[in-house]
Amino acid sequence: MADTETIPRSDLDIFTDEFMADPYPAFRGLRDAGAVVLLDASDVWAVPRYAEARHVLGSWEQFSSADIAFNEQCNAYVGDGILRAAPPLHDRLRNVLASRLAPRALRKLEVDINRRARDIVEPLVARQSFDAISELARRFPLEIVADLIGLPEAGRDQLLELLDANFNCFGPDNARTRESAPKLAELIEYVMTTATREKLTENSMGRAVFEAADAGQIPTESAPWLVMTYVTAGIDTTVHALGHAVWLMSEHPEQWESLRQNRSLIPQAFREVLRYESPIQVFGRTVTADWVVGDVTVPAGERLAVLYGSANRDERRWNDPDRFDIGRDNMEHLAFGYGLHGCAGQALARMEGAAILGALADTVSSIESGEPVRHFNNVLRGLESLPVQVVAA
Repeated sequence: MADTETIPRSDLDIFTDEFMADPYPAFRGLRDAGAVVLLDASDVWAVPRYAEARHVLGSWEQFSSADIAFNEQCNAYVGDGILRAAPPLHDRLRNVLASRLAPRALRKLEVDINRRARDIVEPLVARQSFDAISELARRFPLEIVADLIGLPEAGRDQLLELLDANFNCFGPDNARTRESAPKLAELIEYVMTTATREKLTENSMGRAVFEAADAGQIPTESAPWLVMTYVTAGIDTTVHALGHAVWLMSEHPEQWESLRQNRSLIPQAFREVLRYESPIQVFGRTVTADWVVGDVTVPAGERLAVLYGSANRDERRWNDPDRFDIGRDNMEHLAFGYGLHGCAGQALARMEGAAILGALADTVSSIESGEPVRHFNNVLRGLESLPVQVVAA
């Protein structure tokens, strides 16, 4: 390792409410400090810049995701999920997901997803005021994803609370993680007892996982964990993205008007929401071979905190990164990750985002929001509440 005097260090604790309330000035400080920065409070190395974050995410052999959480209890608890798997098992699991979540496979669902978005948005717009989180952002992804997986109606009402706890458990051994641990056990029990072959609806994504196991495409013991990946990965993150989308459009009325005048900007606008307010702010990796970054060597065995939220605001990659601009070239944002473990459900998330933005653009001429209430989670960034008033188009 380089001389300890030359290692960029920080006493910043990235898992506190104070930090999470407004992380971006501190992220800039970390980026200015170095390409890797040792966080003494957590005993992990932060990766705050875009180029190095993308390199880590794209190099699965040197940077293992086997211990993606920042505490050993969670890593031991979550089993043989796709997030932790390496090839060849990862590729076998991923192929099952891709067969149902690839853009081509989802295209036939687009009309129905757009209709569902309108069915939720239009009554809210008719009322003129509503909470964009509880009445819109939390409702839409839960309905879409639960139906696609084939989950029974019973028990869905508890899912959002359990999923939030699941992401909390990826943090360090702090109070938030310890409070959420029992709910992680409840989530696993829910998946293992409710998302079973017998209870999942026919022709659903969940049932297809068990059929893949029957066909020998994946190990039988991996099937429940792969269904859990469907359940955990595709709901909360989209909830937070949709909540931020409404908030950012209310804060930037000129951007909203541009989108209304040019609907071809909708995909780009949703990508900008993801870049600007990344739903996943941080995930862990473990260095498997010494990593030389400039004059610093991060030894094998060290834990990394890949800061998605910081990389997506890196001024080395983005021009004026703290400006929300739906017209910018933002194709290479890292909100969905990158490489082997890039989000398998990103095409569905983009389709959901486009559906909600499209439904709002069709029905709303202006959006005004009250004071947003921030939601705190060890790895997710989102809003707890966002009262809005809209003027119908």
